[in-house]
Amino acid sequence: MGVPAIFDGYFTAAAAAAGVLIGLLFVAVSLRPESVFGADAPGAGRAQAGSAFTGLVNCFFVSLVALIPQAGIGVAAVVVSLTSMLATVRLHREVARQELQLAMLVLSMATYLYQFAIGLYIIVTSGTGQISNVAYLQIALFAVALRRAWSLAQGKHLKTGANQDLDSERA
Repeated sequence: MGVPAIFDGYFTAAAAAAGVLIGLLFVAVSLRPESVFGADAPGAGRAQAGSAFTGLVNCFFVSLVALIPQAGIGVAAVVVSLTSMLATVRLHREVARQELQLAMLVLSMATYLYQFAIGLYIIVTSGTGQISNVAYLQIALFAVALRRAWSLAQGKHLKTGANQDLDSERA
């Protein structure tokens, strides 16, 4: 069973917004590419950029599948959540322990696990009652991704690295 037509407007807007925000994330990263992906870049910047990208791509693909008539949004939610969890674990494995943002890791994993559970429930029950939860979850993912992208644009990941440099100079 596909997504009820009443959600078409939401998922159309969500897919469009995710696509635009992915583009804006690339712009934010391109403002300081060496500080996010350079050899001396703090891992926190890479993790923030990757986390924002993962959340936006998650919303983009779930929304696109939701717009396909008779497509299984439950399957899409499960597959995309698993992919997002793997990407999140990979991102955080690459970050040094002192730069690891444990809260970001835990919240990301909890969000994607919840998405997995919702998707599995939709598959098992063949119902559409949980689709509004998928939509609300996407709103949360948008909010978190925007916050992380804004932090990148402001250079907050650099302040962390600069503070660490000052601490090591004092020692």
